[in-house]
Amino acid sequence: MIICEELLLSHGAELQNYNSGEFIFEEGASPRYYFQIKSGTVVINSVLDDGKEFIHGIPFEGHCFAETYMFHNANYAINAVAVTPCEIIRMEKNKFCTFLKKYPEQIFKIYSYTADRMHYRYLTAAALSFGDPLTKIDLVMSYVKDYFGGKEKHSFHIPYTRQQLASLTGLRIETVIRTVKKMEKLNMVKIDNTKIYY
Repeated sequence: MIICEELLLSHGAELQNYNSGEFIFEEGASPRYYFQIKSGTVVINSVLDDGKEFIHGIPFEGHCFAETYMFHNANYAINAVAVTPCEIIRMEKNKFCTFLKKYPEQIFKIYSYTADRMHYRYLTAAALSFGDPLTKIDLVMSYVKDYFGGKEKHSFHIPYTRQQLASLTGLRIETVIRTVKKMEKLNMVKIDNTKIYY
C-alpha cells in the first residue's frame, strides 16, 4: 500500500466496489477523489478518435492512481476502468488535502511512487515512440520483471495479455503476436500454452 489503508479509512476514506469493465472515472470528469486499490486491477487508458486504446498503466493491489490530479484543478485526460472486480479506497479531495497537511510524510510516499512511474516513462519514451516492435516489447517486459524483482531467465510470468502489450506499446495485436513468436525463436522468452515467461 502506498498509504496505510487503516489510516485513510480512519480519516474519512471509504471502500467502493467496481465490477469488471466498470468506469471508475472518465476522461473530462472533474477529479474528486484520491484512489488506492485494495484488491483487483485497473487500467488507465485513453481511447483515440479511431477507437484504438492506448494504455498508460495497469495498477493493481496496493497502488494508487491518478494521484497527481489531487494537486491541480484540471479535468481528467484519461479513463480508469476496472479490469477485474475491484475494491478501491477513495477519499474526497478536500479530506485528502486535510489529511496530507496532518501527515506531511505521506506526500513523500506518494511522490516516490509517482517518481518511479515517471522514471519508467523517461526510460521508455524514446524507444516506445521510435523503436522497432521487438525493442518496444522487450523494454516493457524488462521493466515489469525488474519491478517485481525477477532475476532468472524465463522465470517471470508476464502479467499482460498480448492485447494489453499492444495497447501499452502502441502496436497492433497482430504485430505483438508475431513479435512474441520471434522472441521465442530468439530464446528471449519462453511460451507455455499462452503464458509468456521472460
